[in-house]
Parts: sequence; C-alpha cells; structure tokens
Amino acid sequence: MKRLLILSFCFLFLAACDTAKRPDELLSQDKMVEVLIDIHITEGLTSAMPVAYDSSKVLYKLLEKDVFIKHKVSDSVFTQSMLYYLRDPAEMEQIYSRVVDSLLVRESSEGIKEQF
Repeated sequence: MKRLLILSFCFLFLAACDTAKRPDELLSQDKMVEVLIDIHITEGLTSAMPVAYDSSKVLYKLLEKDVFIKHKVSDSVFTQSMLYYLRDPAEMEQIYSRVVDSLLVRESSEGIKEQF
C-alpha cells in the first residue's frame, strides 16, 4: 500500500511538470484497468513473499515486465498513459474505483473457493 501511495505521488509530481497534452499512444481506460489490476496483484504477491526487500524489488521488476508482455503494452506507453490520466483526478478516480472493485471481487471469489 505504501508503494502505491508513493508511486501515485511520484506520478502526480511528474504529471504537474509535464507540458505535453495527449500522448501519441494512450491506453484506453479499460486497458489501464486491466494492466493496473495485474500490477497490483503482482505487487501484493512480491510483498507477501518472505524475502529481503531488495530481492522483492528485483522480483517485482521481473514480474512487472511479464504483466506488460501479457497485455502487449510497453512500460513507456503505460507510464505515459498513467501520467496523462493523473492530470484528470476524476478520470483517475474512475479508473481506480474499477481496479479496486475488480480486486475485491477477485478476493471474495477466492475466499469462496477456499471454503469448498
């Protein structure tokens, strides 16, 4: 959770400094939601592993690359899209509310599976 807050503040800071209007390659909101869901799942997995912080950072970077490959998105396009969406807090709130809802649904469905 701390990483998410720090990442968000960094992106907000970078977004405030950026003068470009709209990136040439912008991910749709739907695609951003899909990628962010997998990124947050990856972040949760690596933070839950009983390894040193440095090792978890390295592992996260490797798994993050897999997320981008899975969604056929480059990290630079994702970063540009994130910066673009951060300029409009209402739009970013919509995106993250969908991400949180999806993660909650996944978490509750996994809890149901564990009961059976």
